[in-house]
Amino acid sequence: MGIFSRMTDIINSNLTALLDKAEDPQKMIRMMIQEMEETLVEVRSSSARVIADRKTTGRRLDRMRQESHEWEEKAVLAIGKGREDLARAALNEKQQIEREIEIVDQELASLDEHLDHLTEEVGQLQTKLTDAKAKQKAMLMRQSSVESRLRVKRQNNKATIDDAFDKFERFERRMDDYEGQIESMDMGTESKTDLKSQIDALENNDKINDELAKLKEKMTKVNE
Repeated sequence: MGIFSRMTDIINSNLTALLDKAEDPQKMIRMMIQEMEETLVEVRSSSARVIADRKTTGRRLDRMRQESHEWEEKAVLAIGKGREDLARAALNEKQQIEREIEIVDQELASLDEHLDHLTEEVGQLQTKLTDAKAKQKAMLMRQSSVESRLRVKRQNNKATIDDAFDKFERFERRMDDYEGQIESMDMGTESKTDLKSQIDALENNDKINDELAKLKEKMTKVNE
């Protein structure tokens, strides 16, 4: 794609529409800015060459006009000296130069027109570039804001979760305290109860033994 065709495409493009369609707007706008900057460099280089050509053509045109004037003066001098033949020859040279002057003058006008067109295009392209950089800055600021808000959200969520775990741990600690109080109240109770049961068991055992002995004695008497 030629420089002028590419520049025209950029100038006629709708940056917002292009960014809306792009999968990665930031990448798209970076590429567009790079393209615009490269195009600006090329256009300015072309403009510099056109300016140089215009200056060269302008100097050439000035020399030709000066030469035309000199041939006219020579024709006047020849007429003054009675040399009409030389005057005719001088005027012929002047006419040839005048024809060349017309051609160079048209060339200079074309260069001026081309330069005006380039100047206008550069201005429009510079405006697009400024717009693109403004959009890029706005996008970066928006991204920074979103990332900052996201970090705050995550921190808030983490704080909420941490608070929930703290409450849960406090609840568990409270239950542990309650259980500890209950167990402390039962301390010593089990040992006393166990001792009493053992003693009661001994007493019951003695009673059973006495009753068993009486029963055996009674059965012996019966058998006799």
